[in-house]
Amino acid sequence: MLFEQNSFKQKYGLRRMKETLRCQNFIYLFLFFTYAGSLHAQITPADQASHIIVGDIVVEGNTRTRTNIILREIAIQPGDTIQTNQLAEILEIDRRKVVNTNLFVVVELLTRPNMDSVRTDIRIVVKERWYFIATPVFQLADRNFNEWWYDRNRDFSRTIYGIYMSYGNVSGRADKLRLVAEFGFIPKFEVSYSLPYLDKAQKTGITVGASYSMNKTMAFRTWRDKLDYLSSEDINKKRFYTYVALTRRNKYYTYHSLDLRWSGTQITDTIAALNPNYFLKGRIRQTYFQLTYSYSYDKRDNFQYALRGRVGGIQVSKIGLLPSDPINQAFIYGSFRQYFPLGGRWFANSGVRGRASFPKKQPYLQTVGLGYRNDLVRGYELYVIDGQSYALIKNEVKYRLFSLQKHFSWVPIRQFNTIPLAAYLNTFADAAYVKNYYPQFSNTKLGNTAIYGGGIGLDVVTFYNIVARFNQTINGKGERRFFFSVGREF
Repeated sequence: MLFEQNSFKQKYGLRRMKETLRCQNFIYLFLFFTYAGSLHAQITPADQASHIIVGDIVVEGNTRTRTNIILREIAIQPGDTIQTNQLAEILEIDRRKVVNTNLFVVVELLTRPNMDSVRTDIRIVVKERWYFIATPVFQLADRNFNEWWYDRNRDFSRTIYGIYMSYGNVSGRADKLRLVAEFGFIPKFEVSYSLPYLDKAQKTGITVGASYSMNKTMAFRTWRDKLDYLSSEDINKKRFYTYVALTRRNKYYTYHSLDLRWSGTQITDTIAALNPNYFLKGRIRQTYFQLTYSYSYDKRDNFQYALRGRVGGIQVSKIGLLPSDPINQAFIYGSFRQYFPLGGRWFANSGVRGRASFPKKQPYLQTVGLGYRNDLVRGYELYVIDGQSYALIKNEVKYRLFSLQKHFSWVPIRQFNTIPLAAYLNTFADAAYVKNYYPQFSNTKLGNTAIYGGGIGLDVVTFYNIVARFNQTINGKGERRFFFSVGREF
């Protein structure tokens, strides 16, 4: 070996040899550290902690609800790889979807190590609601509490009493049976059954129902944007309808519905004489088939009281399907609302709604404008604005005072011993326009003109979808009013 080295030195020179050895050593060292570094990168604990592999998904606390109904709502699947920094957000999104089934009081998504020490299990821990509800009914016959308080002189004869029974989750598949028996100002009897999942794929559902009601004292027209009533001890109106609706839910947030119903309504000659346009042409009977298609997209964090997300939809309906039907009418209705956080405890939402119907001349019973349900400009709760078409925009900014959940261990019924409670201060501003092609029929002053209103309020949210609202409003007429409402939202 020494002889070879000496020969090498003699032939090429000592300096050239040293440079060559340095170059070789550099290459060897570079390859060594590169390879060693790559091995270290593969086994570093920090990299191992950057993601998890989902193991088993376990549901706990569902004594009645079938497990597959809960798993239907979540996107996480066994074997999924999830980045650790995204895990909390993904779990929260799935938790909200389970909450929005309205089957549970409490929903938690928790993690735990799998027995193989490699994967991470997901625990879905739920506390079920009390599914059978039988409550007495005592409510007002008027459109809202405020109309009864201000315009009907707080007349207790205008009340409805009876019993409401709801048996939710009958078979553990989120189905519901509803029975209503009401007496008093407007007697009504109603039954319905809904099964959201008929097929194995859990996408198609069905709802069937029927309703019968009678009116003695009743609103026979709208005059100067107020309802006109006929007081009577005789039955002036009878109505019966039955329906079947098919629903389709292909994805988590989209819903399709096709509703077919038959409706029959009869009024007395007195009502037809007071308002010949009630059914048009002085008719006293109106029977027809109606077909309605609805599409909705609902990605809110909470159906009960949303703070994030969006909801929207469109509805197209044809009233009068047979040549023998005495009405030939169609309408399209659309809505969209966006909810977004502003930072900290501040939130906002903004939404639009609109309806267009055809033809221009319609029966009074089917002429739907603003003033019913939540389709109104706040500040105009005492008014009904008839029209064939309308557009409405509503805006809110709110501040969360508190949001808490109290557990009372001394309450023996577990479905009632956990009570959520939250309160929000809010300010709002609304505007709308109603198009009425026959203003002379109602002598409207608010139709065919822009209306607007706003104010401040307090919302109190508690369990079983109960929301109480206290609003101080001012409208475009300069009227200042305090309005109160309480109800269940879904």
